[in-house]
Amino acid sequence: MRRLRISAISYLNTAPLMWDFDHGGAAKDFDIFYSVPSSCAAALRQGTGDIGIIPAIAYNRIPDLVIIPGVAIAARGPVRSILLISKAPLEDVRTIATDNSSMTSVALTRVLFEKWWGGGREFRSLPPELPAMLGECDAALIIGDPALKVDRSRYHVLDLAEEWRRLSGKSFVFAFWAVRESALAEMQSGLDLAAIFQGSRDHGLQPAALETIAGEWSVRLQISPTEVKDYLTKNIYYQLDPDCLQGMELFFRYAAECGAVDRLRPVNFLRPAAAQDHLRRA
Repeated sequence: MRRLRISAISYLNTAPLMWDFDHGGAAKDFDIFYSVPSSCAAALRQGTGDIGIIPAIAYNRIPDLVIIPGVAIAARGPVRSILLISKAPLEDVRTIATDNSSMTSVALTRVLFEKWWGGGREFRSLPPELPAMLGECDAALIIGDPALKVDRSRYHVLDLAEEWRRLSGKSFVFAFWAVRESALAEMQSGLDLAAIFQGSRDHGLQPAALETIAGEWSVRLQISPTEVKDYLTKNIYYQLDPDCLQGMELFFRYAAECGAVDRLRPVNFLRPAAAQDHLRRA
């Protein structure tokens, strides 16, 4: 038996999910390292990580994954941190610079263009530096913490979660916890992964925890504590509920139709802890 390796994302929107690992005792049972969303997915694909907060679209590109139920980074309206920023109106955009640290948001951008805004655009993967991206392309996809600081008065800005909700009528799931099924046999017995990760999320959304997170991250991002709390409580939705699952499955289908993924995998969830223990004893 060994400690499982957690690949986590170093963005504000994951801070509540990581509460018990950063501020409680959950870290004692795991090895944790932080990276960007695409690198989290790569760690699980390469076997250097066992559990990751992966971009949703990556689930269809990596075999041997099961989803830890109940927890997501999702949005039921504007998300504020996934933005398409352009120098011209949408109808005049022909080239789009996409953040090379993102996967799901790039696929979402492609889906929105192909299904609703009109195809035939050119996508270029670039480092997430807005001036350079807009120097090379008509529009830029900016995700995560940098998007929260964009001066929207200077550009044409579309919130992609808001657009998805308006056009599809569904919530959007950006990321969720997934675990390599082959790693479960090596896990310490008695660990209930679903309870651990759901509990960390619940504790991270408590008022006292949110105050702490707001104080820490407002300094890092140079935005007000109120903006931090509003983002975490009004823009990000942390439940993987039936509405989110419906939206996720619709997005997967559209992504396949647009060629953003080669194939679709069945959505499989982690078995209850008792079943995991039974399999280890078998």
